[in-house]
Amino acid sequence: MITIRIVDDDPAEARHLSGLLDRYQSEHDEHFAVDVLVDGEQLVEQYRPDADILFLDVDMPGMDGFTAARRIRDFDQDVVIVFVTHLGHFAMRGYDVGALGYLAKPVLYGAFARQLARAVTVVRRRLAEDFVVLPTRGGLARVPTAEVVFAESARRHTTVHTDCGDFIVPTTLKQLEDDLAGRPFYRSNNCYLVNLRQVAEVDESDCVLRDGRRLVISRSRRRGFVTALREYLAGAMPVGESA
Repeated sequence: MITIRIVDDDPAEARHLSGLLDRYQSEHDEHFAVDVLVDGEQLVEQYRPDADILFLDVDMPGMDGFTAARRIRDFDQDVVIVFVTHLGHFAMRGYDVGALGYLAKPVLYGAFARQLARAVTVVRRRLAEDFVVLPTRGGLARVPTAEVVFAESARRHTTVHTDCGDFIVPTTLKQLEDDLAGRPFYRSNNCYLVNLRQVAEVDESDCVLRDGRRLVISRSRRRGFVTALREYLAGAMPVGESA
């Protein structure tokens, strides 16, 4: 279910947006989880990366909507933000935080329905993509599995190497392997979990990744690794081998 959060310090405006949402759900046979917060500070203090769409008022006391959006983007790059504002001449600032668009108050249903339909399309496209959620020191990161290169175990954490950088996560390699079950990942040895999409070639002792890095394949795992890679290249989705 898509989660929508309305953030507005004016109760009447919040009720108005809630009413527009109710009308949209009725007319489009949709069902959203909706909650309402009263200001930017409450949004940031209580924020969890579980919202899909934010309707965020710009002109709020204390922390305004733009400031709140910048804070949220520090740890959630995916939530769809639509600004709601009397301040139309500030609308271009929304691009700084990757906002989908803005609605001018008083919000009319036609404009609202168009923005909501766009937002829902973005969310559903994102949800249809394959990603893994990684717990990080700052919260959670949703990383497309295609961008994961390989994961490397250490004593108390796992480093997930991706196309966009490295994530140090407080989970074991086995836990990550379980999370990625059914995707084209396979252990090359006890320390590495490799994305088969990223493998360029296999030689006698290593797999060579597309970026040139070489990872050791242990003798006990070589046959299974090569078989999994062949199945992947043939169009099958290999299931990772347990530790």
